[in-house]
Amino acid sequence: MVGFKPTDVPPTAAVKFIGAGTAACIADLFTFPLDTAKVRLQIQGETKTPVNVKSAQYKGVFGTISTMVKTEGPRSLYNGLVAGLQRQMSFASVRIGLYDSVKQFYTKGSEHVGIGSRLLAGCTTGAMAVAIAQPTDVVKVRFQAQANVSSARRYKGTMDAYKTIAREEGMRGLWKGTAPNITRNALVNCTELVTYDLIKDALLNSNLMSGSCRPS
Repeated sequence: MVGFKPTDVPPTAAVKFIGAGTAACIADLFTFPLDTAKVRLQIQGETKTPVNVKSAQYKGVFGTISTMVKTEGPRSLYNGLVAGLQRQMSFASVRIGLYDSVKQFYTKGSEHVGIGSRLLAGCTTGAMAVAIAQPTDVVKVRFQAQANVSSARRYKGTMDAYKTIAREEGMRGLWKGTAPNITRNALVNCTELVTYDLIKDALLNSNLMSGSCRPS
């Protein structure tokens, strides 16, 4: 663009969308075992284990990870990773990548962006992200919850899981837990992004840092 240095050109909505999803996927690769351990701890005592499968007892995050590696192998820590990456690409892309665009929509192009518009934008993208990505979240958790042994596997793969859930539980089965998930993520997204937005704005206005994409 004429009159702009490469670093001065603000990123497009598409770049933000893809960038947010890609960054979230990279983060998920490192933190997925912790998420799997969290799911195992949450469902412990609630699932029925097949008679020929010994039920493992989990104690603490790292104790859970250690037990899973010993009883199911290291790959068990990444059960549901494909669905997890699908979730991040659809969830984080909308939640983070569209935040600025939705914020501008609510302010109708005004240079002044009040906290109300920021809060509304955060809630909106958080809710939208869950509504779109909920099926991937359901499949991810189903994989994380099942023991990584042949006799306990219910799904052959990620696509088979989507098909099986839809066939046995109906399409609504893929959106189980949507309401509380929307409420949770709308609040989390609102708090997280708006806080970041306000702090960054304050730092830029105080000349404590510079940025090529200054918040309006």
